Amino acid sequence: MDAPLRAEHERATPGWRATQHGARLERALLALALVAAVALLVSSEVPVCPTASFFGVPCPGCGLTRATLALLHGHFHQALAFHPLVFLLAPLFLGAMAKTLFDFVRGPVRNATPRQSFWTKPAVTALATLLLVAVIGVWLARFAGYFGGPVEVRSFGFVRPGR
Repeated sequence: MDAPLRAEHERATPGWRATQHGARLERALLALALVAAVALLVSSEVPVCPTASFFGVPCPGCGLTRATLALLHGHFHQALAFHPLVFLLAPLFLGAMAKTLFDFVRGPVRNATPRQSFWTKPAVTALATLLLVAVIGVWLARFAGYFGGPVEVRSFGFVRPGR
């Protein structure tokens, strides 16, 4: 929408801009609370993987959180030991989460023309499929003893009796 039409439309709907800013602030605070909750959960080292907690076996992504934290601390060798795809998956995951939070805080774009979502573009779908195959391939290879074998799982003691 060009500037004169936008100005006329905003005059016709008084308070819209203030309402949008208030809603954006609420979404930003909600996103900040979510990020803080995830950071608290990760820093508490509580096991969050249901597969590891209930079955005692690592899931395809087991070790990625610890690998990402090791990577952020500059412990590259340790990061690779936790998960060999950390250098690829951690930046992609963090970037995807940043984009999702940004889009959430921004909110709906007024009078935007409909367009294809980033997440449903064919290139993104193809990349996600390749990453899924790679993650499952590494997971199976680790069970066969490659890449240092399966990563040690962290689980709740009361979930798996006999341990």
